[in-house]
Amino acid sequence: MKKLVLKGIMPPHITPMKHNGEIDESSLRECVRFWIESGVHGLVPCGSNGEAPYLSRDERKKVIELVVEEANGKIPVVAGTGSMSTKETIALTKDAEDVGATAALIVTPFYFRLSNREMIEHFKEISESVNIPIVLYNVPKFTGVNLEPSVIAQLAELDQVIGVKDSSGSIWQIAEIIRLARNKLSVLAGTGDVIFPTLMLGGNGAIVAIANVAPRICVTLYEAVRSGQYSKARELQLKLLPLNEVLTKKYGVVAVKEALNMIQKSAGYPRKPLLPLDDQGKEEIRAILKNLMLI
Repeated sequence: MKKLVLKGIMPPHITPMKHNGEIDESSLRECVRFWIESGVHGLVPCGSNGEAPYLSRDERKKVIELVVEEANGKIPVVAGTGSMSTKETIALTKDAEDVGATAALIVTPFYFRLSNREMIEHFKEISESVNIPIVLYNVPKFTGVNLEPSVIAQLAELDQVIGVKDSSGSIWQIAEIIRLARNKLSVLAGTGDVIFPTLMLGGNGAIVAIANVAPRICVTLYEAVRSGQYSKARELQLKLLPLNEVLTKKYGVVAVKEALNMIQKSAGYPRKPLLPLDDQGKEEIRAILKNLMLI
């Protein structure tokens, strides 16, 4: 069976919330239109930046359904469906399949530290239980476990596994995944500071938080590499580093939402227990956005 190839820039996007914590569906539609018009190659709802751990099963299904509807087949929708248990992950993945998602992004189980054998069995059972392509999601800073390149290579043998988003931030790890499995699955950078090196090593694209706020710059970087304009791509990568630092390393999803609000895209509020960014953080982000000429 020929596997779907995912490539390009895909924002793991936010879920707009009202002040009372309810999902703001009209604002989500507005944001989806903005990202598509900016030239992104896919959308990733209900990931880390979508505050998926704070959404109910019904909310996750509704968000994915809305994004699929708004995207209207223009670009792939890779829906976050990971959870702590195999059973719940299968249920969430079937929900995404039912509402028309292109593929499912499945984070490694967290809380209990799993062995490689348990991790492989988890993804194997999911793969055998669903009919939707699967993208592995490795994000050690949130899960406390690193999905090793050798394990990823083994999982790439499963028919349903078509890609991996690696958010380890390690160039060595990304290079090793590419070395071991590049012909078996799409390798996607998961942090905004390694888009350029990932592409230069032979990776397929990136699912990165900064693409929420600076989608056009990220897409231009990707296109520059693909057209051989390496100096241009390198400069764009360096230009994006301060934005990546504040959005992903320093403040997280609350900063992504604040930055979107600043560029006149209605991201709204984070869901509690997360709180809106303080004034100092806002000023820091505003200065970076001005430097990028986004405001």
